[in-house]
Amino acid sequence: MTLLAADPVTGSCCDVPWASARELAHAAPRPLSTRQVPLAGAAGLTLTEQLCTLQPMPAFDTAAMDGYAVGPGSGPWRLRGTVRAGADPVGDALGVAEAVEISTGAPVPPGARGVLPLEHALRDGAMVCGPIPAKGRHIRRAGEDAPAGACLAPAGTRIGPALIGLAAACGHDTLPVRRRPRVCALVTGDELTHTGLPGLGRVRDALGPLLSPLIDALGGEVTAVHHVPDRPAGSLATAMNTTPYEADVVLVTGSTSAGATDQLRALLRESGARWIVDTVACRPGHPQLLTQLPDSRWILGLPGNPYAALAAAHTLLAPLLAGLTGRPLPTLPRISLTGDIRTAPGRTRLIPVVWDGATARPAGGHRPAFLQGAALADALAAVPSEWQPGEAVPLLLLS
Repeated sequence: MTLLAADPVTGSCCDVPWASARELAHAAPRPLSTRQVPLAGAAGLTLTEQLCTLQPMPAFDTAAMDGYAVGPGSGPWRLRGTVRAGADPVGDALGVAEAVEISTGAPVPPGARGVLPLEHALRDGAMVCGPIPAKGRHIRRAGEDAPAGACLAPAGTRIGPALIGLAAACGHDTLPVRRRPRVCALVTGDELTHTGLPGLGRVRDALGPLLSPLIDALGGEVTAVHHVPDRPAGSLATAMNTTPYEADVVLVTGSTSAGATDQLRALLRESGARWIVDTVACRPGHPQLLTQLPDSRWILGLPGNPYAALAAAHTLLAPLLAGLTGRPLPTLPRISLTGDIRTAPGRTRLIPVVWDGATARPAGGHRPAFLQGAALADALAAVPSEWQPGEAVPLLLLS
């Protein structure tokens, strides 16, 4: 990581390059503790140990087609029994000119050359004939997917439906995981209205409704969303001091700048917080910050403008939650970007884009307080100041 200038008072990194801010936020926390959970409760959590097979996969030679498992020889083969899925194999190894009727998923008797599919076979009483299957044809051999003890998923993998099914197939009933980090959100501002159309001098709160699904999508668990007025002075301090300590992260929107009603920075300095990031060289979202209180809670400050706050959340909150759960910092895909885009000298611009698989282009509607572009976009493009049309840029996927 590039060495960054630190604030002489707070010790934090100031005006941090966007990519470095993500790295700092990810590296700052120690991962949360481990616990075992049933498979039914594991979705969205993170593995703390690698997922390994307990036996070979599959555990026995298995028919991959309905038909006839045939022994050596060119046929016709004499049937000596039937094997269905879930049943035991039939007797000894198949001899020359012997066969068994078999179902998909059933254990294949020893000595079988292959499985003759039902649609290719001609049966006459106890005899069956058809094309000679290639050796091993339509047989899934024991261990061909994975041997016993094989690592199928590393620690740090986020658990989705397929991994839960894989764990079940391996014989696991529980998984070792880290819990979701608990996040309490404090939305500040005297100007906010929470229902209906706002009156003159007021604005409808967009962040309160946005934060819960955003935090959930990024891997956190929302404990509460509170609205905190700017006045009287001290309102934010009261809210932070009464926030239950079960919250691992306190997310504060607004109050991150240096205006007359912005209380967060002074409050953090008075509380002896450990500063990690103090502003990021990006647009929008520059006045974002990350600190840790002496009681171990993480305080994440986001701008009050909705799109700026969303961009900042993907910059600092997403990596912080990944670090708390032990997930690696995601490597961002790089896609060619086209369109009329004005870069910002010395800053990374975060622009909502639509992506057709080959190129990305601006979705529009991305002024700091306007969420239309983000609502319609596939990703946020991180556009560096030196970008030229058509060059590839990192994408933060939104879905």
